[in-house]
Amino acid sequence: MPAAASLASVAYETLRQALDNFQYVPGDRFSESVVGQQLGMSRTPVREALVRLQREGYISVLPKMGWVVNQLDFAVFEQLYDVRAVLECAAVDLLVAAPDLAHRLQDLTALWCIPAADRLSEKSVVSRHDEDFHMALLQASGNLEMARIHRDITERIRIVRRLEFTRNYRIDVTYEEHSRILQALLQRDGLQAKVLLQKHIRVSRDEVKNITLHMLQNAKKKVALALTT
Repeated sequence: MPAAASLASVAYETLRQALDNFQYVPGDRFSESVVGQQLGMSRTPVREALVRLQREGYISVLPKMGWVVNQLDFAVFEQLYDVRAVLECAAVDLLVAAPDLAHRLQDLTALWCIPAADRLSEKSVVSRHDEDFHMALLQASGNLEMARIHRDITERIRIVRRLEFTRNYRIDVTYEEHSRILQALLQRDGLQAKVLLQKHIRVSRDEVKNITLHMLQNAKKKVALALTT
């Protein structure tokens, strides 16, 4: 019999995938007991999974009413992306002034500045490395307070950003854009690096918004069709 912690992990992964695929849409309500019945689990691991998803911003708990899938406020997400861009551009300024710049960026360069044939292809892995790339820039800048704030923002936008790599072409685009940003940094061309970085973040923001709205619209159409049949 799997341990409770293992069951909670299984419940979390199953529910997160359902949320990512919009099997639950914003506004949907559900109870722990119903989810437990669907997963064939007791309420304890289900509750642990739900609390974890609540911390990540997917869902909220309503007193005496169960759980609800959170609405997606794109105005807030766009503001968070803007703040993220400001922090990363500030990191660029610190990096180009660092005497040991090449050393600070060597791990990122080894991962992203590689031939196309050597690139990773698993979307979930590239997505995680993409997130790490931006946090690593802040860490490499040496300003740990900026890095902390940036990490908090990254966690808040992950709920929409997770969908970017549901499109295969985003893998090659990400490698190419990260490589150009790193090359500009290594040449200590801070202006060019910031231009590339701002465009990269803007395109990423618009991409995840479009994907999210498209998937949400399709999910609502399926629900409407199911109700009429």
